[in-house]
Amino acid sequence: MVIFSNDPYLSLSGTEAKKKELFTKVRQGKVRVLFGSTFKMGSGTNVQDRLIHLHDLDAPWRPSDLEQRAGRIIRQGNRNPEVGITRYVTEDTFDSFLYQTLEKKQQFISQIMTSKSPVRSCEDVDQTALSYAEIKSLCAGNPLIKEKMNLDIDVARLRLIKADHQSQLYRLEDNLLTYYPQAIMRTKERIAGYQADQSRVEAGTRPNKDGFSPMTIGGRVYTEKEKAGTALLEACQQISDETPVKIGAYRGLDLYLSFDLRQKTINAVLKGAMSHESTLGTDVYGNITRLNNTISDIPIELSAAEKQLENLNQQVENAERERQKPFPFEAELTEKTTRLALLDAELNMDANREEPTPEQPAPETSESKEQPTNPDPPFHEDVLRKYRLAQRQGRTSRKKSVGMSR
Repeated sequence: MVIFSNDPYLSLSGTEAKKKELFTKVRQGKVRVLFGSTFKMGSGTNVQDRLIHLHDLDAPWRPSDLEQRAGRIIRQGNRNPEVGITRYVTEDTFDSFLYQTLEKKQQFISQIMTSKSPVRSCEDVDQTALSYAEIKSLCAGNPLIKEKMNLDIDVARLRLIKADHQSQLYRLEDNLLTYYPQAIMRTKERIAGYQADQSRVEAGTRPNKDGFSPMTIGGRVYTEKEKAGTALLEACQQISDETPVKIGAYRGLDLYLSFDLRQKTINAVLKGAMSHESTLGTDVYGNITRLNNTISDIPIELSAAEKQLENLNQQVENAERERQKPFPFEAELTEKTTRLALLDAELNMDANREEPTPEQPAPETSESKEQPTNPDPPFHEDVLRKYRLAQRQGRTSRKKSVGMSR
């Protein structure tokens, strides 16, 4: 069993040799209970062999300290299949503030290490401090402190949700200003290109009795399918570069060939306003069929582009509606932020109270006006000033405050 505390009186002491001897006895089971602080039993303390339970008597100041404590027992080399960890806290004490501070620090660390938080800035939680009034309230079990801590958590959570909401609004605005207009313009250009190519195909398709439309290769027009396929194969044998080379035309579209060095294949491109690619083989009739299938896909691609344009327009409408939606928890955030500000003002009332200085004496009261004023000697003015200051603060009686009697 190992017990941790930040109390120096519970910490290990002695030379390194004595510590080494003690750790050996713990591993052997000769020492059953080990007390120590996080600093004394941090990295390098290998006593995990027989440890069965760990007790945290108080809360450290850093999340890494809790990890160091747990690392003494949850460690490779521990012979026990299961171990226990117990943390002791006292209700309505300073422990609640310490563990809340640990939570805030861990959230800050997680934002930096994981990059999952949508916020663009993080507060330095190491600057967290309590006023004397807050410490006094904690010691007295003031319920306002507990309410303040709960409000701190709720306000931080709501602000995080609001930051994510605002980030989504920024993304929507960016999409409405840049992405959607550009995507719609490109899609419209594709639609116009497919429509133009479809019109060229309809005008250039003049099938003969065998259903074959004339094909131009190397400046010569072939009306028979077999001869056109043979000429196409001969043209393919002349291609050895990846740069497309125009060799002719087919059904109103220009025909380009190129060689794919990686796949070792001949690629054909039927080009009009758009480019329509296919891969050729070594069959005379099969290549013609592949070109016809590529041309037959133009209406399918046109229909897909039209559906994409319709989808983009719908997304624009949805984005416009989402951009107009307010933050759904704005009222709750405002209410809790206002309440938190009131609690802060109430808990720091004593700390923020300004005391009058001799250069700025407190306003005269009716009782003080009744006192006789005598500018001579000057000592009397100083005594009267002290009396007025003591009377306003209500610390003691008149005679005891100014040290005079009548």
